[in-house]
Amino acid sequence: MEIDQKWERLQTLLREMKGAVLAYSGGVDSSLLLKAASEAMGARLVAITAVSETYPGGELKAASAFATSLGVAHRILRTTELEHEAFAQNASDRCYHCKTELFGKLSEIARHESLPFVLDGSNTDDLKDLRPGRKAAESYSVRSPLIEAGFCKADIRQFALSLNLPMWNKPSLACLSSRIPFGTRITRDVLDKIQQAEDLLHGFGFSQVRVRHHGDTARIEIEKTEFALLLSDDMPNVIVSSLKALGYTYVCLDLAGYRTGSMNEAGQQMRNDSSQGGGKKA
Repeated sequence: MEIDQKWERLQTLLREMKGAVLAYSGGVDSSLLLKAASEAMGARLVAITAVSETYPGGELKAASAFATSLGVAHRILRTTELEHEAFAQNASDRCYHCKTELFGKLSEIARHESLPFVLDGSNTDDLKDLRPGRKAAESYSVRSPLIEAGFCKADIRQFALSLNLPMWNKPSLACLSSRIPFGTRITRDVLDKIQQAEDLLHGFGFSQVRVRHHGDTARIEIEKTEFALLLSDDMPNVIVSSLKALGYTYVCLDLAGYRTGSMNEAGQQMRNDSSQGGGKKA
């Protein structure tokens, strides 16, 4: 299906819904969906941005400005997933508990506003990774119009560029807790430490950054095209000293570069080994 056809399909789906509450993070996916929904639903659309300790800092202002530019009603929702033990203990279903908190509250707002649907900005690429949050979405009958219309991440960026949306090439967003290995408890202090580390790296000129938190080790993921910048001049020493000042003992660069879902790789390898007969033999 051509991308213009996908856009027409998306608009048709949204017009048929006749109103919704939209989970709006400010990223390119939910921003494109917000643009489409604003045209299809008008005043029957409410955009909700959930904020908590897990939401990357500095995102709210731009999200609010874009919603305002579209004339969409925009609200801020404080979520408290960190107060839920099932989330804080950080098992592999962590995202399920986070999204249950979010979609439960959005569903309440939708009922109060007499709006028939809750929407999120998931795309078809999200179906390829471990996404326990999808189960929570299904529990609350949350619809993902970008998936229904067949949009992948590349489609979304391409169409956002064609519409001159300011965030078309914005780096992917992700909950800060996704930087913490499953089984390591999520705390405010750890989340703040990760946020500060990533802010430092962005300040040094890196575009897409993840600082994966492995206890006293910070594993840095950046685009491979930016390896030269990280290794230039005195940059390694500056980065190491800056992150050590935050409390890390060791700082390393992941040579595989930035990729989504890297914290799921160990679990995936274990599943692969199990399917091959219980693991490798010496």
